Amino acid sequence: MSPAANFHRTITDLDHVRIFNLLRRQAAAGSASDHASVLAEVIDAADQVRPQEIAGDVVTMYSKLRVADPAGGDERSVTLVYPPDADAAQGMISVLSPLGTALLGVRVGEVAHWQGADGKPGALTVLAIEFQPEASGDYTA
Repeated sequence: MSPAANFHRTITDLDHVRIFNLLRRQAAAGSASDHASVLAEVIDAADQVRPQEIAGDVVTMYSKLRVADPAGGDERSVTLVYPPDADAAQGMISVLSPLGTALLGVRVGEVAHWQGADGKPGALTVLAIEFQPEASGDYTA
């Protein structure tokens, strides 16, 4: 299932520009991942709003969220980050990963679906946003 097809997403225009530029730099350097086209599709299909206008229940870059397997798995916290800050062991999930792309722009209560590099499908329910930069007044994160 394409992450862009799950549901409609909203992202900030700043996140859109930064992710677009990241993808463009990777393509120019010849280091774009196979997943880059999926992320490009997601950001291009999303509604864009100013950071000051994003709802507090939407996953933005550097949001820390509480997620769980929809089948009743354990809850955990993850933070959506750019590649240099990614550290899966610490719950810092790159937006360039299938999971990160699936989480971008979703709302609390929605289930993010993705297909892992191993071809296996994954799903996580967004239970809560523990921290969103924009909700705390940081419109430049």
